[in-house]
Amino acid sequence: CSLIVKNSISDYACFLRGINVGGHKKVPMAELRASFESLGFREVRTLLNSGNVVFHTATEPEAALDRRIAAKLKATFGFDIGVITRTMKSLRQMVRADPFKGIPVTPDTRLYVTFFSAPPVNKLELPYESKDKGLRILGFTDAALFTVLTLSGKRGSVDAMAFIEKTFGQGVTTRNWNTILRMVEKGS
Repeated sequence: CSLIVKNSISDYACFLRGINVGGHKKVPMAELRASFESLGFREVRTLLNSGNVVFHTATEPEAALDRRIAAKLKATFGFDIGVITRTMKSLRQMVRADPFKGIPVTPDTRLYVTFFSAPPVNKLELPYESKDKGLRILGFTDAALFTVLTLSGKRGSVDAMAFIEKTFGQGVTTRNWNTILRMVEKGS
């Protein structure tokens, strides 16, 4: 009698860095989905035009998926694209933990999750707040950073992203909390 073990299937979220911004690194979503499907991924869905992909595949380490996806995207689109993959399970846990619980949200408030491609080297003393009190870093893990930004005439999202990259390196990509919520909903 032989025992047959089937590969387990997992659902993942993939975040691409720096595509479709200001007309640079154009990646049409239909071609992006086709690229993921050509890797054998199933139920591939995209969200927004900024490189958010949900898919199912045999369970595989996130770093291995990152390498496979990045190689395929370079071959397909002709340029390097940063790739950070997370299990949908980890995103669901993040949403349940609600890192922004109790934060008052106004039209000028932005809640951001920055994903690290590797555990961060530079760790700020937390909670961190900028001198003008417009940027707060609530906390972070080896996988993600949770930031609150209050927009003003002197400060915008680009400034916050530049600070995060300077502090934690360029192996990051940032998404609005609402995008994470929508991805969890889409991946369910």
